[in-house]
Amino acid sequence: MTRPVAKPSERASSGPFPIDWGELGPLRLRAKALADGVYAGTHPSVRRGAGIEFGGYRSYTPGDDLRQLDRRALLRHDRLLLRQFETETDRALWLLVDGSASMSFRSAKSPGDKLAYAALVAAALARVATASGDPVGLAWIGGDGVRPLPASSGREAFDRVTSALEAAKAFGDVRAETRMLDDALALIARRARRGAVIVLLSDLLDLPERTLSSFATLGSEGRVLVALRILDPAEAELDFSGTVRLRAIEGGAVIEADADAVRNVYKERLAATFEGWSETLAARGGRALSTLTRDPAGAAVRAVVLAAAEARR
Repeated sequence: MTRPVAKPSERASSGPFPIDWGELGPLRLRAKALADGVYAGTHPSVRRGAGIEFGGYRSYTPGDDLRQLDRRALLRHDRLLLRQFETETDRALWLLVDGSASMSFRSAKSPGDKLAYAALVAAALARVATASGDPVGLAWIGGDGVRPLPASSGREAFDRVTSALEAAKAFGDVRAETRMLDDALALIARRARRGAVIVLLSDLLDLPERTLSSFATLGSEGRVLVALRILDPAEAELDFSGTVRLRAIEGGAVIEADADAVRNVYKERLAATFEGWSETLAARGGRALSTLTRDPAGAAVRAVVLAAAEARR
């Protein structure tokens, strides 16, 4: 989707775009403050550890419980592997963050760009989850310098997630390079087990048409899906007058239009897209939420936590 660009000269390059934190940083401190304002006990404390059924192995990450190291696997594979067990109450949180180029947009009405807002919400959700004893994993759609993380719990899991979020840069045209989407969804499909909560943080713009149906398929086997649409106020309102020049950050398409003449149609299409997400995820027991980058991030965190809790019932 094309959008107004506040400073075209700064977006002439194809990226990557460093996160424009604006008023949203520093990430760790703000995420902790937001998480403290959200009730973390929306479900009984759950964790992956000694449980009912053996659930396979994963690579050791600093901070993991050393009691779960498999010494025999070390001798066979010459690397540190942890045993995993599944329980009926597993509630791992998987954060799927859209790091594509469109997430770099920031207008004068926003305290930070969309990727910064997504990172803040994701970090706060990770803090809420780890405080409840739940594992947290991280996956990316596009992005530069991004680092996927396996689901892990413990005191260092939050730091690993925030470090990965801080290092990311917005990059990539997902519609042109659909592998970015396929790789992210495949990673979560392999690793997210029954009862996991999968949260997508994205503007839901400039994505392949099959993104919704592909994401919805992750809602099988008792997984809970929540999609949080993050828009800049200028994208949501198109509150310009007269002729404006719009350019897509992904793909580079440029058009000129009378903002007053196209505003209603533009908003109708935005609403129709979001309604499609809402209906499809609701049919899977999930939820679709929407926020603007000028809205309090704490409200978005609280909405996601409540939506996930309601979806489990």
